[in-house]
Amino acid sequence: MSAEKRLKVVLCWHMHQPQYCDLLTGEYHLPWTYLHAIKDYTDMAAHLEAVPRARAVVNFAPILLEQIADYSAQVHAFLRDGKTIRDPLLSALAEPSLPEAAEHRMDLLHACLRAHGTRMIDRFPAYRKLADLARCFLENPDGIHYVNDQYLHDLLVWYHLAWMGETVRRENLEIQALQEKAVNFSAHDRRALVAILGELLAGIIDRYRSLAANGQVELSLTPYAHPIVPLLLDLDSTHEAMPDAPLPKLDHYPGGLERAQWHIREGISTFEQFFDVRPAGCWPSEGAVSGASLKLFEAAGFQWVASGEFVLRNSLHRSGRGEEAAGLGPMYHPYTLGDGKLACFFRDDGLSDLIGFKYSNWHADDAVGNLVHHLETIAEATRDEADPVVSIILDGENAWEHYPENGYYFLSALYEQLAAHPRLAMTTFSDYLAAAKQCDSVSNMVGGSWVYGTFSTWIGDKDKNRGWEMLGDAKQVFDQVVTEGSLDGDQLLVARHQLSICEGSDWFWWFGDYNPEDTVSDFERLFRTHLVNLYRLLDREPPTYLQESFTHGHGRPEHGGTMRHGKPAA
Repeated sequence: MSAEKRLKVVLCWHMHQPQYCDLLTGEYHLPWTYLHAIKDYTDMAAHLEAVPRARAVVNFAPILLEQIADYSAQVHAFLRDGKTIRDPLLSALAEPSLPEAAEHRMDLLHACLRAHGTRMIDRFPAYRKLADLARCFLENPDGIHYVNDQYLHDLLVWYHLAWMGETVRRENLEIQALQEKAVNFSAHDRRALVAILGELLAGIIDRYRSLAANGQVELSLTPYAHPIVPLLLDLDSTHEAMPDAPLPKLDHYPGGLERAQWHIREGISTFEQFFDVRPAGCWPSEGAVSGASLKLFEAAGFQWVASGEFVLRNSLHRSGRGEEAAGLGPMYHPYTLGDGKLACFFRDDGLSDLIGFKYSNWHADDAVGNLVHHLETIAEATRDEADPVVSIILDGENAWEHYPENGYYFLSALYEQLAAHPRLAMTTFSDYLAAAKQCDSVSNMVGGSWVYGTFSTWIGDKDKNRGWEMLGDAKQVFDQVVTEGSLDGDQLLVARHQLSICEGSDWFWWFGDYNPEDTVSDFERLFRTHLVNLYRLLDREPPTYLQESFTHGHGRPEHGGTMRHGKPAA
């Protein structure tokens, strides 16, 4: 079958983490950026490199790119000049001595258990034994005084080995030797491991740049610090999909249009610094769009954006096309808003969520076979339609630790089978648009995201609304200080950057009573830290309410893991 007749399939992997670094102290509060870098961003590049015929879109949040580069520079400076690494967990692995304080040693025990129990801890018998002991010490804190440095060093090494990319584990002889050694890791062993981490961190951006240069990958971006752009523009856009949702005690987010434009402009600038090209497309933070935000993205020069399936279905209903909204075909075409030129693609929620939530417990061949079967069914159902395209979009980082071997067998088979399939053609959004005849249009775009087609994950809950109110207070003070002209140019740049961090979507994701308690506490505390830092940069006293937690009750126990565990997100 000719390429023109085959069903087009776009795999879009979104890579993002919020800012974990306290910009005033330089210390990283959470290690997820470098851990996902050595595991997921590394593996995802390697799987594409292994199947040159495969195609994909890889989307980066610019604030993530900056953190990867910063970690790479830190490890390089440590190995070359002995400078201290500013992430406590990575520093503990790297430094010759460990903290003596019982509290800090307990923190290390806790940190080294934050991994998937079955897939990452129990997989390695030596790590499992160390983890069992760590749990005993955490349950009986007085025992921490009997924990020696060798035990902690071994635990730290195994934690990082467990977080190692599977493709690295299978190819790197030094990693294999450390796993075989299993116990009594020396300072030399730990330094060698840190050197490997540094090499992986230093190579990530170049690898994706090379994949893009050879045409395998289209690189796209998210606005700079991952804000929900429709909510910056208009909090009332919440009601387009959730008419009864309670809103924050905030008429609007002050200066939201200017802030949205800043995130888009700064995102493009940062992306170009790392990849030397201007992106054609954008996965808006959380796939969140509205009519106003689409116009903003088009004005910025983007050719395409993407969102969730139910955003399209809600929009077709609002446009008086209810029968189409209930069907299968409309989802497999991009749409413009009215007579606009910006193409909006829509995620196949069913297929994307199978990868994100279901297939991790299947045999890889069965999972890929099932996905291919679904695609073949879609190909048959849409064979008389012009230019159908299936968009499979999800995080490139959060699902894989739930899979055996970090999804190694699933991803290998997925790329091989899709690339070789006679009725399916892997492509990218930009290449699809270059070949497609035209886009459909919709007269209304209902505000919503990839989650349920609403903004419920980020607003409408008591705690989420309180977060918006606190952010709004800080923005009003920012505006007052700017109006007064009391900051010089450099001070204003730093304060504006700090404000952008506070505007990220991830803080609001975690607020609410349905997420793991430990993780909610981590992110809520870091959000308050970022707000306090903003006030300090503005030379204003932070409100006293920022000294205390504002979240209320947490309904699920932590099951071991990083951000968005249990909900591999887009």
